[in-house]
Amino acid sequence: MSLQNTLNNAVKQATATLFDKEINNVEFQATKKDFEGDITIVVFALLKFIKGNPVAIGTEIGTYLKENVDVVEDFNVVKGFLNLVIAQNYFVDAFQEIYATENYGIQTPKKTDKAVMVEYSSPNTNKPLHLGHVRNNLLGYSVAQIIAGAGKKVYKTQIINDRGIHICKSMLAWQKFGKGETPESTELKGDKLVGNYYVAFDKAYKAEILALIDKGSTEEAAKKEAPILLEAQEMLRKWEAGDPEVVALWKTMNQWVYDGFATTYKAMGVDFDKNYFESDTYLLGKDVVTNGLEKGVFYKKEDGSVWIDLTDEGLDEKLVLRSDGTSVYITQDIGTAIERFKDFNIDSLTYTVGNEQDYHFKVLFLILKKLGYDWAANMYHLSYGMVDLPSGKMKSREGTVVDADELMEEMTATAREISQELGKLDGYSDKEKETLYKVIGMGALKYYILKVDPKKRILFDPKESIDFNGNTGPFIQYTYARIQSILRKADFDYSTPISGIELNEKERAVIKLLQLYPETLQLAAKNQSPALIANFTYDLVKEYNSFYQSSYILGCEDEDLKKFRTQLSDKVGQIIKSGFRLLGIDVPERM
Repeated sequence: MSLQNTLNNAVKQATATLFDKEINNVEFQATKKDFEGDITIVVFALLKFIKGNPVAIGTEIGTYLKENVDVVEDFNVVKGFLNLVIAQNYFVDAFQEIYATENYGIQTPKKTDKAVMVEYSSPNTNKPLHLGHVRNNLLGYSVAQIIAGAGKKVYKTQIINDRGIHICKSMLAWQKFGKGETPESTELKGDKLVGNYYVAFDKAYKAEILALIDKGSTEEAAKKEAPILLEAQEMLRKWEAGDPEVVALWKTMNQWVYDGFATTYKAMGVDFDKNYFESDTYLLGKDVVTNGLEKGVFYKKEDGSVWIDLTDEGLDEKLVLRSDGTSVYITQDIGTAIERFKDFNIDSLTYTVGNEQDYHFKVLFLILKKLGYDWAANMYHLSYGMVDLPSGKMKSREGTVVDADELMEEMTATAREISQELGKLDGYSDKEKETLYKVIGMGALKYYILKVDPKKRILFDPKESIDFNGNTGPFIQYTYARIQSILRKADFDYSTPISGIELNEKERAVIKLLQLYPETLQLAAKNQSPALIANFTYDLVKEYNSFYQSSYILGCEDEDLKKFRTQLSDKVGQIIKSGFRLLGIDVPERM
């Protein structure tokens, strides 16, 4: 049982005995450094149950705990805060239990539990992945890892937007300007080659608009009548009609993109258990709308279009089928959600999508609820803010998007440059150095993005992220590597249990943080927030480094204390590795 649980039960017993009052949970916080104590009870929070002076109440409870609870050695009261001094042997025993626990904090799924599905990435097949996709993928993958670590079976999925007018634009431009180019002939990744033709289409389209305007057309009319756009629309009609030549080209160019995406995903360190394709799912949901129409969930307008009225819930009326019977995005999402709950034994589904789609998901979840699906209450939109670079915003159609591959290569190059300046890699082979540069560069990128609350917008500075000091990935990786160096030098058996030693304040601080890891993991899973894991890991590293700077480890003359401090270092290293694994970040054994 954790210290907080032990004290929570003891305080409840104290209030029942002393004041004849039953209370709910007790509020704890870390003791401020200005005062003596290891953990603090907020007495003010008890005043809604117990009337009286908070200092007097705190003193009575403190006295009771000191007399009746073995782990409470002493106490002091400062205004409405009861600071408890916890016995030395508690921390030693608690750490020995932590140290003996393999995969401490990580839970395994129960066979009786249903699984969770996390969707992320979900790109279009007309361009490469960009900086926005980087945050999306890192968030979605990490949330999936965290939920799995908290004890749930998780399925990672994406829906690839592989159909529509935007796909036909790239296809048409390749037909017109490509001269048979392939990824092999150009030595370009397939997603980049296809993306180039999306940009080429836009360039040609704009030129045609200007030409039509010069001939007297209005801009609005020119945008609709540009010949290349009409050709793309005709190509889409042919694709939907199953034209063999168009479908064959579509399959070929999409495969180029899939192969390119696979390379990017591997470099990013993310994967998927199931891919859905919009070309397979875009007709889903139409039958559901028909059934919902019969039940009165939807209504039909005079032009034949089908809508749902959500004004009573503070939203708008929403179109779900056009007058010509074709579906809209919300229709597809309704059908795809139902399909996923059929395909997998899941009880919840998380969508990792930018905050510009907040309203869309409110509508989607509400429609599914009105259709009578109980699991609609377990759908979650992992909404996140945009990522900006110091150089400004991204624009995809003009071809100035911040490319994900180039960003990752830049992170590796920046790590190489900074590491060489620091000169810490003597004795490494060139291959070892390059591997380390990638680990540091990707660790910096991932940590910088994941340490921020998903809902917040990020200004990402590549150079700032690769700093070996402060709240950065490389700082934490360096601490892990330092710990591994200590363990390699330890020429004695430090695995046996230890008791009866006196701990200093720094050692107790590290143990108190280690105790919070399981709780932090569960909270991160509940809130779907990798930032909680990232910042916990940083806090742990700060406390460990404070201990490291003030205490001899291998040079300690007391043999039991030397073993304990080596054990403490070992466990901190394990938790850094565990926490970073949840974030999708590698840790180097040497650095």
